[in-house]
Amino acid sequence: MTAQDRIAPEETLDPADWAEARSLAHRMVDDAIDHVSSVRDRPIWQEMPAAVRGTFAGPLPQAPQQLTAVYAEITANLMPYPMGNIHPRFWMWYMGAGNFTGALADFLAAIDGSNLGGGNMAAALVDRQVTDWIRDMMGFPEGSSGTLVNGGSMANIIGLMTARNAMAGVDLRQESVDAMPQPLRFYASDQVHACHQKAMNLLGLGKRSLSKVPSDDAFRMDPGALKDRIRADRDYGTRPACVIATASTTNTGSIDDLSAIADLCAEEGLWLHVDGCIGALIAIAPDHRQLVAGIERADSLALDLHKGLQAPFDVGCALVRDCRQHRQTFAEDAEYLQKMSRGIAAAEFLHDYNLDTTRGFRALKIWMMLKEHGVAKFGRLLDQGIAQAQYLTGLIAREPSLELMAPTVTDVVCFRANPGGMEEAALRALNIEIMLQLQEAGIAAVSDTTVKEHHCLRVAICNHRTRRADLDLLVTEVLRLGGPRATTCAGTTLPA
Repeated sequence: MTAQDRIAPEETLDPADWAEARSLAHRMVDDAIDHVSSVRDRPIWQEMPAAVRGTFAGPLPQAPQQLTAVYAEITANLMPYPMGNIHPRFWMWYMGAGNFTGALADFLAAIDGSNLGGGNMAAALVDRQVTDWIRDMMGFPEGSSGTLVNGGSMANIIGLMTARNAMAGVDLRQESVDAMPQPLRFYASDQVHACHQKAMNLLGLGKRSLSKVPSDDAFRMDPGALKDRIRADRDYGTRPACVIATASTTNTGSIDDLSAIADLCAEEGLWLHVDGCIGALIAIAPDHRQLVAGIERADSLALDLHKGLQAPFDVGCALVRDCRQHRQTFAEDAEYLQKMSRGIAAAEFLHDYNLDTTRGFRALKIWMMLKEHGVAKFGRLLDQGIAQAQYLTGLIAREPSLELMAPTVTDVVCFRANPGGMEEAALRALNIEIMLQLQEAGIAAVSDTTVKEHHCLRVAICNHRTRRADLDLLVTEVLRLGGPRATTCAGTTLPA
């Protein structure tokens, strides 16, 4: 036997039978349509039986299996046990309900297979067009830059890293933060998202570099207190660098006074970063766009497109007004990534604007969704969510045993059941039990939070499938579980 005879057969990951693969793929699409179109008929969530949970602890597969058998496992053990966020009564966390066109786009993006680190290809042009569209939606000037990332936390990091480098006083691409002539100070409301604390550590500044400014009774950053902090830090020898304003806080949906903060940043020479992951896209909502007036004045802006545009996970966006500073913060020259005058590398590398050299084709779903529906429809959906939150607020206000815990500004409603005569600890236990029973019964998913030291329930209406009847049902069930007839037994609140 010769050496040539001993060479193993060459293999591929393509199907051995394309006709069989086509048939199974068509079945998957049919099942997917059934799954989404019938979502209202299913419980929002259900606990996974131990036997099903155990299937995910199996050993590493060594031998091949038929794809039909693999898909059978998915239909039996995965699809019946989702988080539930595509259901119309999922209001637990603010993250969006996805949409079918976006899911098809993700499939096509995977089939296209392009790496959006950059290159001379159609996918890169789609990516650039999408970020230009988002720039226009947010009122940023032509020439501003944008980059698609995996979500809001990374979008904020992109903006804050650009701000740090712009304000450092040294070239932080060459020097460490120890070389800065003064320590930098960033400012945010006491309602700011926790990702900004992570960002301070990631940027080498430490959590103490983030000064949390008190919020007012409406949970907005107090501009007067902000000004006092800035001037006190400057007198102390710290360099005020960046204000992080929030366009709709996670806890209550409050929006900082963006115009007043922009004025102050201009006066003091500070970078203005806006965390708009929840509320920035209200800028396209015809009835409520005034809530985010001034957002177009930001130096950098973070958006979450799987929230405001209801795109499937995951896709966020960072916009930066100064394109040169944006690129200078992230671009690196590598021998193996040289731009050519022609061929595949004859285009700008998109990874010069973020941290990822390998980037998925996230832009296609946004491109297809905006093409199919038009930006005006997404604006109306944002108005719809805010109107539904106001409707829920009205239902709560009419019930003596329900208590609104914060003003309803956007599409986040904070309230609790309070039948009267109960201490704070008992009220907390009651509302947690209501929340858990709603989830376990598959009726609705809400979260809980703390507002001014009072525990409460939180409804975040970021769901294009929600209808007012769903909110009616929520109030009915909360009253059933926690109204005046509620009693306590062994420390757990139960309906009488």
